[in-house]
This record gives sequence, structure tokens and C-alpha cells, in this order.
Amino acid sequence: MTIAILSILIVFGILIFASTKPGTITIQRTAAIKAQPEKIFALINDFHHWPSWAPIDNSDPTMKRMFGGAVSGKGASSEWVGKGKAGSGRMEITESNPPLAITVKVDFTKPFEAHNTNEFKLEPRLTETKVTWTMRGTNPFMAKAMSVFVDMDRVMGMHFEEGLRSLTSISEK
Repeated sequence: MTIAILSILIVFGILIFASTKPGTITIQRTAAIKAQPEKIFALINDFHHWPSWAPIDNSDPTMKRMFGGAVSGKGASSEWVGKGKAGSGRMEITESNPPLAITVKVDFTKPFEAHNTNEFKLEPRLTETKVTWTMRGTNPFMAKAMSVFVDMDRVMGMHFEEGLRSLTSISEK
């Protein structure tokens, strides 16, 4: 009986602690890519290119991606459905400023609901382009609870780092 009460108190404590976590989350990673910003911009600004570099497209072999709106740039959209890690959701390019910035609104419906904004900033340098990928968005309770045990910046950051490595590899060819 004592163990059961203690277990309930621990779970209750974890849930209370999780509820104190911030309601928003920001993840950011940067890469220096030896390519002109126009080349990199084209790969980000067109969702048809994302399967070649975006980690979500490679994380779930059951994922199906559909496209809508404009072919690329502002108004381009993509929906995806997967039975594995990718879950399901929709994204749309809401701002496109060639070749320096792209803003993508992302709405996840599975595995849990979340609404994020991804920003890609491209800064030309002498022989390379600095690419910064920033995600800002909601931090739903399920994510708050997970963050008690898992460093979400590290987990999501690894996802961004993988995407930037792939983007680098493709852009530098």
C-alpha cells in the first residue's frame, strides 16, 4: 500500500513539474554551407525538394506526402501522413524572400497536436552561406511531460543538424 501511494505521489509530482514548463519552445541550429544562397534557397523554398534533405521524410517509410497551392514560395503547401515517426500534419510557406529567408508554418496533428513556425535565414559570406534553421512554437503538455526526462533541445536539435548536414551535402555538389 505504501509503495502504491508513493508511486502515485511521484507521478503526481512529475505532472505538476511538467505543467510548470514553458508553453512555447525554440530550437535553433546553424550550418556554414559552401554554396551560393540561391542554390540552397531553391531546395528549401520548394517542398518537392524536401524529401532529398529533410529528416522527417526519411524517418518513416510509410510516409506519404501531398502537395498543394503554389509550386514553390509563398502559398506552397504540403501535407503528410505516416504510420510511424512522421505522424501527420501540414505545412505552408507563409513568407519567401529570395534568396535570404523562408518562413514555414507547420501544424502537426499526430502523434500529438503542435503548431510551429520554422524560419530559414540565409546569410551570404565570401565563400559560403550561413544557414540558420529556427523553430518556434507551442509546447503541448505531452511535450512538457517528455521534457522532464528528455532534453528536447538536444532531441529536436539533432533532427535539425541532420537536415542541415543533408542540405549541405546536396548544396555543395
